[in-house]
Amino acid sequence: MSIETKARNKRFVQLAVTTALATTALTACTGKTAPSHSYSAAHAEQALTKGNASKAVRHAEAAVLASPRDAYTRTLLANAYLTDGRFASAATTFAEAIELGDTAPRTVISHALAQVAIGDQMGALGTLSRFEDKLDAADYGLAMALAGRPDHGVNVLGNALRGGQNTPKVRQNLAYAYAMQGNWRAARLMAAEDVPAGEVGDRMAEWAALARPEAFTGRVATVLGVQPQADPGQPQMLALSNHPSVDMLAASGEAEQVAAPRGDFAFAEELPPVEAAPAVDDGADVALADAGLAPAGGIRFVGREVVQDTPMQTARPAASRTARAAAPASAAPRSSSGDYNVQLGSFFSMSDANEAWKQFQKRYPELASSERVITKARVNGKIYYRVAAAGFAKASADSMCRTVKGRGDGCIAYAASRKLPGAIAVVDAGVRVASR
Repeated sequence: MSIETKARNKRFVQLAVTTALATTALTACTGKTAPSHSYSAAHAEQALTKGNASKAVRHAEAAVLASPRDAYTRTLLANAYLTDGRFASAATTFAEAIELGDTAPRTVISHALAQVAIGDQMGALGTLSRFEDKLDAADYGLAMALAGRPDHGVNVLGNALRGGQNTPKVRQNLAYAYAMQGNWRAARLMAAEDVPAGEVGDRMAEWAALARPEAFTGRVATVLGVQPQADPGQPQMLALSNHPSVDMLAASGEAEQVAAPRGDFAFAEELPPVEAAPAVDDGADVALADAGLAPAGGIRFVGREVVQDTPMQTARPAASRTARAAAPASAAPRSSSGDYNVQLGSFFSMSDANEAWKQFQKRYPELASSERVITKARVNGKIYYRVAAAGFAKASADSMCRTVKGRGDGCIAYAASRKLPGAIAVVDAGVRVASR
């Protein structure tokens, strides 16, 4: 047996995680723009590749804040929490990623394991049952055993083995399921298929030490090869419930938070009200905003597979995703005229809004001939300047927003005749007179 094979066989149960994360500091206003979604996501992946889970968490949390409804980014953050041993945060974030549409087998298995690690066995069983048809038998069987159903896990893995999946992964997962079932003789015989004879006893001792029902966290941590740590939970700012979809916002009469483009100007994280803003004297707020003194409260941001005794899968290089994220966005179809606007950002002053528009045009060449509309709004006593491109047909506006969101920025397509909540007046309509 080669040295490489012996080293490989010494590993316990490993879960190959493609992404990782850690605690982030959500800072107050600094006057600097947030890092882009693609920048933060790429750095999170690089940190995971290098095994720096805490750094990966910081970047992944920033990436989620920049693009809160992107399913891949949620999964990136969840895997980072998992790698960092923060199981409660991982369970919450995996659930959100699945809600956003990431039902890949690795995501589902990782979610179930995180649920097991926090003692939510019923939740884990529900997750596994819901997606059973999509899961590989080797992963599903071991996850079921970890979730408190070792008999079922043994049946699944045994059937897979007899059905032709006679691989080290299936054999060793079956051995572990036998151990959790209390069938130590069968566990030893199956483990010996791939583990050197002199090491089988040590493996049985490791498994026996984790056989107590209350050792669910330790079992999952050992499977993942991570160190559990105190977990304060996912930051509330990142909760998916705080970032409803555009359709949900439209239905409730709210406007979606819109991210700012890159640039050295102050931008606003706007939380519009459901009801129309009251008619009040906002002169003082306007003076503060135009002076660059933003009101307080703005936010600034300066699975592996389940397998025993097989080589860890290498995570896809972050550079490949970085290159993809940096690739020019395809131009959105643009009609010569239309009655839809595309809102791109919300800022604390008119000067920042004008500067942002220039940067939006540089970032998205398809906006070069678009007409600018800047609308003043009052939300919760604060003044904002919303920047939009005007003159789109509905389909073109929707396509433009897909392009913008694909680059990690925020966007809302809305009918020009519909006054967004909090809007006070159009203060700059570019080269044309606009009355909205």
